[in-house]
Amino acid sequence: MRKDGDGGPSFDPRTWAGRDGKAAPPPSDRTSESSDSFDPRSWGKAAPAPPPTVPPGPPKAPSEPAFAAGPPSQPPQTRDRATIAAAMLATIAILGAGAAGAVLTRAPPAAPVAATPVADAPVPAAPEPGGEGSRTLQVADAAGVADALLAAGIDPEQAQSAAAGVTAVLGKKPGEIRLAFTQITASGSAGARLTRLEATGGDGSGVRLTATPEGIFKAEPIKSTLKTEIDIRSGEMDNSTFYNAAVKAGVIDSLVSDFAAAFSFDFDFQQEIPQGSVFEAGFERSVNAAGEPFGDPRLVYAYLHTSAKTRQFYRFTPPGETAPGWFDANGRSIVRSLMRTPIDGARVTSKFGYRVHPILGYTKLHGGTDFGAPAGTPIYAAGDGLVQVASLRGAAGNMVQILHDNGWVTHYFHMSRFGDGIVVGVRVKQGQMIGAVGTTGRSTGPHLHYEVLIDGQKVDPLGIDTGTGVTLSGPALKAFMSERDRIDRSRAKQGQ
Repeated sequence: MRKDGDGGPSFDPRTWAGRDGKAAPPPSDRTSESSDSFDPRSWGKAAPAPPPTVPPGPPKAPSEPAFAAGPPSQPPQTRDRATIAAAMLATIAILGAGAAGAVLTRAPPAAPVAATPVADAPVPAAPEPGGEGSRTLQVADAAGVADALLAAGIDPEQAQSAAAGVTAVLGKKPGEIRLAFTQITASGSAGARLTRLEATGGDGSGVRLTATPEGIFKAEPIKSTLKTEIDIRSGEMDNSTFYNAAVKAGVIDSLVSDFAAAFSFDFDFQQEIPQGSVFEAGFERSVNAAGEPFGDPRLVYAYLHTSAKTRQFYRFTPPGETAPGWFDANGRSIVRSLMRTPIDGARVTSKFGYRVHPILGYTKLHGGTDFGAPAGTPIYAAGDGLVQVASLRGAAGNMVQILHDNGWVTHYFHMSRFGDGIVVGVRVKQGQMIGAVGTTGRSTGPHLHYEVLIDGQKVDPLGIDTGTGVTLSGPALKAFMSERDRIDRSRAKQGQ
């Protein structure tokens, strides 16, 4: 681009002002146009701005500084070329600084920083002693107290000592144990320290342990907090079974059989409880201080009203007796010579009388009542008596025969097995299990064939008069009436 000797501006960068502000060497010094002046490392570095052009004037005193563009003797024409070159260099710097300069120019790597030793971090201080808290745990029995306390972070020595104190009072009492304790953080200990612990069973009874300043436990027994409540439920017989109707009314399912047993001398639940019959059941249960039920519920009242008859019974244990019985409002026992139905939850499949025998095919006297029930259903002695037969007897299958105290005889056919201890010569009580339903002998399916013989003659088990029960008197009657009134007050209160 340059023309030698024309006096025009030179585009050779070596002729441009240097970085030190001095003029570049004259053209005669360069050897080639492709010199190291085009080294990319010099790109993007703008040269210092040239000094302002100063019009000619008298020479400055020696003490004044010289301009960076060159010595004062430099001719104006040279200064103009340097000014133009600087302007072009600034333009190139602006355009290239963001691209070529950013890509090609690399900052020198940072000098490595010497590692500075770090002092060990301080260990957090242990929490201050004296933090107190309360907890409640449930354990299966007294044997699990120590493990439960250890798992809760209690000092091992104290956990073992507390467990020993609980066992000393509760022993091997069955059922869950509730542990309510207060613990406090203590320095110099392997765990939290107990200050107080209460261990109680489901009935609310138990032991209270209080720690002395020396760490010794002082034991104090806790009395039972149980109280008795009576719950009354009533309902109406629907078109299903009595069991379903009773449970629907809120009667606890385990008490339905007890309810039916209370009427075993007066009703046949398969035939004499039509739809629309009204029933009422009262059951008693114990609750602790927290209102939680404890122990099994007990049926204490039973009422049944049908279109044919009404019965109302109270459960009572006469003085000197070990087992409770059912009595009407006047204190007369429901117990008769025989139970009407010696089986629970069964249905009558064939009544007493002449019929066409389902296997033999001809008409003959059906000398008893058939109760259809699942195999294994318990069969009970209809009354007190002596076992005369307990063996396999032909068409009767496994059979039991009982001679009762009034001279009557009862037969029980087709059993799948005999009850425990039921052998010839043993005496049984009314309601005692003597066997289980089966289909042994001449039978079309699992059922009980039940017969009653009076003076050797077979009679209808559901049609005989079983007599009347014994009536309480004297102190026994007075005690019964007190119990009857207690139940009636609960009935009246819940009926409000």
